[in-house]
Amino acid sequence: MNKLIQPRRAALAAILLLAGSPACASPHGWGKASGIVRDVLVGAALGVPAVQGDWQGDLQAAGSLVATGGTTYALKELIHERRPDGSDRKSFPSGHASIAFAAAGTLENRYGWQAGLPAFVLASFVGVARVEARRHHWYDAVAGAALGTGTAFAITRQRDSDVRLVPWADGGGGGLSLAARF
Repeated sequence: MNKLIQPRRAALAAILLLAGSPACASPHGWGKASGIVRDVLVGAALGVPAVQGDWQGDLQAAGSLVATGGTTYALKELIHERRPDGSDRKSFPSGHASIAFAAAGTLENRYGWQAGLPAFVLASFVGVARVEARRHHWYDAVAGAALGTGTAFAITRQRDSDVRLVPWADGGGGGLSLAARF
């Protein structure tokens, strides 16, 4: 079975889950959808390597998720940013976004852009949904995205790939650039 089939199935499953989710018109709907998509990404980050027998990839994915989660927790305890809905002072950074981007970064860094592109699209949805749910400010989601992606790229090693999506950021913005090896 082609190694790219599994990431495509994971992306298709995520899209089908989103299509079957309730409308996201209310903050509660956005919050629920962001949790579902985050969980799908974590499942893909851990499941794709397992299905392929890539136990090193599974360990790297788990390490990335644990390191991201721990760092996110520590930052929430150190930085007392009030959430937009006023519920508490643990807004910065977004844990949902950091974990979603750690999962996406792990998939991209380990398996290439074919797995990474749909995963980053879904992770971006999680960040937007957390803002729409009024659980985070936009900068909480951006910081979570940077933290998760950075941790994933620091811990996960590529399996093999000639084409890569590389995240970048500077004072004026950020994005993804396409890198190809010939």
